[in-house]
Amino acid sequence: MWSNLHFDLLTNIFSYLSPYTLAMAKSVCKSWHTCANNSASWATLPQWKHPPWFIALPTRNHGHFICAHNPIDDYWHLLPLDFIPNPIRPIAAVNGLILLRETTTTTLQLAICNPFTRQFRHLPKLNVTRINPAVGVIELNSANFKVYVAGGMSGASSTGGGASYEPSLEVYDSVHKSWKPIGSMPMEFAIRLTVWTPNESVYCNGVLYWITSARAYTVMGFEIGNKNWRELRVPMADRLNFAGLVSRNGKLSLVGGTSDAGACIWELDESNNWRMIEKVPQELWARLFGGKGRWGNINTRCVCIPGAMCLYRDLGSGMVEWRECAENGSKWEWHWIEGCGTIKGMKLQNFPIKGLLLHPCLASSSFLLNE
Repeated sequence: MWSNLHFDLLTNIFSYLSPYTLAMAKSVCKSWHTCANNSASWATLPQWKHPPWFIALPTRNHGHFICAHNPIDDYWHLLPLDFIPNPIRPIAAVNGLILLRETTTTTLQLAICNPFTRQFRHLPKLNVTRINPAVGVIELNSANFKVYVAGGMSGASSTGGGASYEPSLEVYDSVHKSWKPIGSMPMEFAIRLTVWTPNESVYCNGVLYWITSARAYTVMGFEIGNKNWRELRVPMADRLNFAGLVSRNGKLSLVGGTSDAGACIWELDESNNWRMIEKVPQELWARLFGGKGRWGNINTRCVCIPGAMCLYRDLGSGMVEWRECAENGSKWEWHWIEGCGTIKGMKLQNFPIKGLLLHPCLASSSFLLNE
């Protein structure tokens, strides 16, 4: 069994050993010597500074499974989701878990799973029945989180009235395991969050942000403390063919691409002005599209967590990752992740995916254990 453990799992185990025991482990073989040295360097770092895994979930009916890329040994794993009772669609990563929504109903029903430990749990039903609302996640610490739901369409009333936009918010607290209404919102924001906003959200400096999914792009933010809404303009808003948000070094950043200028990164300063700080390297941009194609003609998507951002197209095309250096938190580096074509000799068909970045949790979650 020990000879078959993946490098990152063995590294995690070695990080708990005492110096004497770790020195003994280093003398077993060349592989363990390398792994033990890696453990010593990573053990002093916070978990969120370890390279995140890229999780690819099919967006269409291509099977009940996920493909997970391990950045340490640069290997793809196939994880079945046969422990989940109903078809699902991923929303976000939270504390090493995956927030999901069931696709068997049009109204929002959320659940949480850990694909590595095969644990699954439904969240309670919302206080207000909602269709296609915006969903945002805030990680409070390594164990607790909150889920915010804003806008959406209400269901048709029992008296025969039609569905309408729902200008309200509610929040789920993993500590109390219940939903709580937290106020209203402008009707204009409710409409845009329902019609033009994907589920990706970014939390930065007390504000939960969403970006609209159609040109011209805008950013909507909900200030958690005073429950106010704000709106931010987006640089080159009417020219960008794709755009996404990322929290970088405690500041809100935006990545966007055009058909002629490639992809750029902007950062929001204290005066709410955007300034360009980085461009996606041309060679990686060309590699993502096979040396041809235009940003507007290809389904480019962006996913992020604090400390990392990834641009991707589909399962087989490869991914461009920009992540914080473990040794120097002020420096970010570009990386290329090969697409997934085969796993253990089994050829996989290329298909559209929803990508997530997360740090795998290999221990059983107390939140998922307690119904």
